[in-house]
Amino acid sequence: MSGTAAVPALRVQRLHKSFGRTEVLRGIDLTVAEHEVVALIGASGSGKSTLLRCINLLEEIDGGRIFVGSEEITARGADVDRHRQRIGIVFQTFNLFPHMSVLANVTLGPRKVLGLSRGDAERRADELLDRFGLVEKRQDHPDRLSGGQQQRVAIVRALAMRPDLLLLDEITSALDPELVAEVLDVVRELAQGGMTMILATHEMGFARDVADRICFLDEGVILEQGPPDQLLRSPQQERTQRFLQRVIAAGRL
Repeated sequence: MSGTAAVPALRVQRLHKSFGRTEVLRGIDLTVAEHEVVALIGASGSGKSTLLRCINLLEEIDGGRIFVGSEEITARGADVDRHRQRIGIVFQTFNLFPHMSVLANVTLGPRKVLGLSRGDAERRADELLDRFGLVEKRQDHPDRLSGGQQQRVAIVRALAMRPDLLLLDEITSALDPELVAEVLDVVRELAQGGMTMILATHEMGFARDVADRICFLDEGVILEQGPPDQLLRSPQQERTQRFLQRVIAAGRL
């Protein structure tokens, strides 16, 4: 049996990001194992969304390094487009093309970016749409779908690229409360299937149920992290304690 340690799915080292004079990320260190689900929690403005956008290379970092597997995706001369194919991201707004059917939305990336034939891309799309209860909507346009259905299509579109890592940025925050559960069920199934994920969320109960680890961000740093039960029940940092007290008072945990 080999003694070689497994290569993490993601390593973020001393990540810094500023917008103007505002330093949003202040030396983030984060390692995510393959098949691990990590939830990012914290107040609005703590840096959760910016961290995800930097990992996906949608934001240019000001300092630090990011590795996906054994490759540094922030190295000078790195092929950003190729690396971005390996990292799926789903936003709180669905970002579906309104003039295209569900099927066309899902197959666009695999055809244009991965070079799949129309037939292969459609077969891949139909498998995913069927898996998540959407195959009967394949020819519908987004305006004929509920918000929950649109968000599920957005997740399917990301999965159709077969990413190594999936980032989910507050994917339920734009949904009516009755539609949240159907989207969270999709994420729960992906977690059970071994998808490596990082999700920024205000759904504390869901983070507790689905995540292997929760990281509490505060003012651009990971102030505290640990297994969900440990962090949510017995936080060590006073700032984490105050945040969770407000969450509990609001009835969100």
